[in-house]
Amino acid sequence: MINKVVRDIAQAMAGVTSGASIMIGGFGNAGIPAALIRTLSDNDLDNLTLIINAIRRVDECEPVLFAEQRVSHVISTSFRGPDALPSNFERQWIEGRVSLEIQPQGTFAERIRAGGAGIAAFYTPTAVGTPLVEGRELREFDGETCVLETALTADVALLRAQKADRFGNLFFQGTQANFGAAMATAAALTIVEVEEISDEPLPPEQVHLPGIYVQRVVQVSR
Repeated sequence: MINKVVRDIAQAMAGVTSGASIMIGGFGNAGIPAALIRTLSDNDLDNLTLIINAIRRVDECEPVLFAEQRVSHVISTSFRGPDALPSNFERQWIEGRVSLEIQPQGTFAERIRAGGAGIAAFYTPTAVGTPLVEGRELREFDGETCVLETALTADVALLRAQKADRFGNLFFQGTQANFGAAMATAAALTIVEVEEISDEPLPPEQVHLPGIYVQRVVQVSR
């Protein structure tokens, strides 16, 4: 019988190793898997690649990850908070101790979607004429210059949803969905923290992400 619900976070994160590439869902405070992020430092993981919309959310959830230099590479669309004070990550990036690949948000989302769809690369006009595309392959389509972007995949995706059933089907509450569904398709292992676990299969109209893309679900209170 299929049952993707695990007893605790330790079991959910079993097998996640140093050197892993990890996609982390979330937009603002919506859909941030804070409990799973904290476990990355609890398990003494290092040399991590983090793929997340706003890297400062990791510093907010678990400052140890950057304070102890557990992360070697970041792919993100934003890294500075509203107070404009340098974070642990930003200081390490300035000092050359962690590398950063900054992306326009639409390109970031499309690279992940392409990874899940098995599309190796695509061309987009976004960011052409800016430092973000220096040294990259450019090509003209119907008179418009585009840059080649490669797909993004990862070893692990960490997500948060409102509800799941034992099959791993997920229901996201509002904007909690954000990048979650795309990341789940682009990762080899998807781990989800949820507030509720349904004893019965979720009704079809509530399934925002089918369980085929989810390997482990753990219940974590708000």
